[in-house]
Order: sequence, then C-alpha cells, then structure tokens
Amino acid sequence: MKVKVESTRTIKPSYEGNPPLTTTHVPLSVFDKVSYDAQIAVIYAYRPPTPPNSTIELGLRKALGVYREWAGRLGNDEEGNPVVLLNDEGVKFVEASGDTTLDKVMPFKPSVSLLNLHPSLKGVVELVQVQVTRFTCGSLVVGFTAHHLVADGHSTSNFLVAWGKACRDVMIQPLPLRDRTIFIPRNPPRIEYDHVGAEYMPKQIKKNDHFLNSNDATFLDDIVVHKVHFTLEFLAKLKAKASAMNGGARPYSTFESLVAHLWRAITKARNLGGFETTHIRISVDGRARLNPKVPNDYFGNLVLWAFPTAKVKDLLREPLSYAAKLIHDAVSKVNNNYIRSFIDFANSKVVAEEDGLVPTADMDKHILCPNLEVDSWLRFPFYDLDFGTGCPYIFMPTFFPTEGMMFLLPSFIGDGSIDAFIPLFQDNLPTFKQICYSLD
Repeated sequence: MKVKVESTRTIKPSYEGNPPLTTTHVPLSVFDKVSYDAQIAVIYAYRPPTPPNSTIELGLRKALGVYREWAGRLGNDEEGNPVVLLNDEGVKFVEASGDTTLDKVMPFKPSVSLLNLHPSLKGVVELVQVQVTRFTCGSLVVGFTAHHLVADGHSTSNFLVAWGKACRDVMIQPLPLRDRTIFIPRNPPRIEYDHVGAEYMPKQIKKNDHFLNSNDATFLDDIVVHKVHFTLEFLAKLKAKASAMNGGARPYSTFESLVAHLWRAITKARNLGGFETTHIRISVDGRARLNPKVPNDYFGNLVLWAFPTAKVKDLLREPLSYAAKLIHDAVSKVNNNYIRSFIDFANSKVVAEEDGLVPTADMDKHILCPNLEVDSWLRFPFYDLDFGTGCPYIFMPTFFPTEGMMFLLPSFIGDGSIDAFIPLFQDNLPTFKQICYSLD
C-alpha cells in the first residue's frame, strides 16, 4: 500500500458569528498533568459514497469552535504552570491518496504500514492532526491523532462525535464542560492512600527505566502486534467460568473476565518465573466515581489507574476467578475517597516542591514485561463518527508496538464481540496463540 500526500495545511476554528472567549489559556488539571505526554492515533475506514474533503474540513472548523483547546498549543502561564494556550494556531489537515482499492488491504493488520495513514506522532506542536486518504475505489480512511495531555479517550470520543454532527449540520449538543478548575483540594487535605508508585514515581527510577528500555531497543523488531477476535459466545463462557466461584455475588463483568483471561494467558506465554510479581495498569474513568458525579460532558482528563498485582505462580495456579477478583477489587478501590485523596496529594507541597516526582504514565517505555497495561475503548462511541454518509465500518488504533500494552475495542461486526490488539515478543506468540481460546 503506497500512500501519497497531496496537500498539508492548517485548519483554524470557525466561530460562526460567536466571537471566541477572551480567556487566553486553560490550566491543566491535576488529572491532565499525570496523563500521557504523547499523541495517540486512531484510524477509521468508510465505504463509498463518502463526503468530499471540504465537508470534513468545514465540520472540523465548526467543531474546533466548540472544542477550542484542540486548536491551541501546550505552554506555560506567567507563573510557569502548564496550560493549553487558546491561541487558535490550528490543527494539521493532510489530504492523501492510496494507490489501490481498500478491499485489497483490508482488514488492516496491525503493522508498520498503518503509520502511513496518519501524520507522524513525533515532534508535533499541533494538538490534533487529521489525514484523509482516498483510495481508488472511493473508500476513505481518516487518521486522527490527539495529544493525551489535553483530553482522555472519553472526551476525545465526544469531540469526534461532535465533529461528525458539525459535518451533518446537526447542532453540537450537549456542549462540553470546559472548566478544569473544579477539582479543589480539601482543607485540611486528607491524603489517605499512597500515590507514589501509582500516579507518581521518583524521577530517578523513571530515568533508570528509560535507560534499561534504551538498551532493549534491539528487541523492538521482535515485537509483533497480534489481533485476537473474541466472539460473544466465547465471552459468555469466559464470564460464566470467571464468576462460577464468586460465592453467588454479582457476576464479574465481561471486561474483568476477559482481562483476567488475557493476564493469565500472556503471563504463561512469557514463561516468567513463579516468584516474579506481575501487575496490570487499568485506566479507570473517575466521572461517575466522584461524589458528586462529574458530567459525562466534562472535557479533559479524568482518569486514574488500578493496579491488580499477583505472584506469577498464584496467577497461573489459581482458577480464572482469582484473577477476576483481583481486577474487580483493584478497580473498586479507585472510588471517591481515593480520587479525593489523589487531588489532595497532587496539590500538596510534596508534589509542588519535590522535583523528584514525575508521572508514572509513560509512552516511551517499549517493554512492559512482566507487567501489562490495558486500554479499554469498549464504552466509547468511536463508531458514531458519521460525516454524513454513514458510520465507519472499521475503527482501530494505529500500529503501537509496546510489548504488553493491550487495546480492547468493540468489533466492527457490531454483535458485542471484542477485538484485542496484543503486542508480544515473537518468541512468545506461538504459546499465546495456542492458549488464548482455551477455557482450561
């Protein structure tokens, strides 16, 4: 698949008669500051007929008029605090063409060729980038990249839906809640949990991790991203098996059951020592967990993480329900009390004055073994991005070969089945393939 860039330009917001607010910047919240300092890219595919690029561009201008932060830049205020500068410098818009029909390269396999379908993620000042690639059959692929410090997946998917509405001349409702100053620490603060090791880590440990990862760069070519499709029938059996021994309590969710299964399967495929410790980093949306709840339309990051942890021998020796319970309990602990404790800690002198603490969220780490990270996009309305001629028939992350960083997506089949994108070392892949559909 050869992709030729036809044009590149900057797209700025359209305010449609409503002048922009005079605010010059938006301060990053404590949740933004501990998020990933990186661009994330996703890919959509549409069958013909598709709208002209001018429609997609005009809709983008209108959506940026509502979600103005995306058209700004990351910077600092007068006191040196990190902010989003509301300077309307714009987003990158790339038009490109493919030299074949889309069905010849579909379904997209997770490979390096996907990187041709969106602008580069390196050295980018824009907070959003869009690439529209036309194929000879009339199909359209839209590559979208966005900076994670500005917004989490929940907020970004809301923006994408709004972009589609703007293309269809549908009013963007509800409007985003854009006030990032609502997370006020308590007085006096009550730091009831240990946030060093969860959201923060000593800078020196991170430096050491990066040094070890740079030494592991020679192994990066050995990482493959394997896509696994889990049918609704298999997921139901997995959920029943995970919940069979939970004492009549509420069954574990499909997410808890599947992640427990993958944790065990990947750990077995990695052939780790029994006394090694393994954990999973699981994103937890705080909107519904805070009291009072934060509206779903809040725009920004509002995610913390759960870290279920086990000894390898226990994870593999105990039944599936053991891993599912670890996951359920760890996620449950990220509740209102925990989140409030984090807000107090993040605003404390320990973080403000202690230059030695940095976020644990790290997109520069290429090998997570013996640990895992899971990004679940199962509840996001990514498939609702309709530019006027229908929803996409494919939605997926770009090629992202970080060993151990899994992505879970609703399958494009639309029947409740799930696709998992799992980066592993090639040597571990045969064992994983052998056991990933086993219920034993």
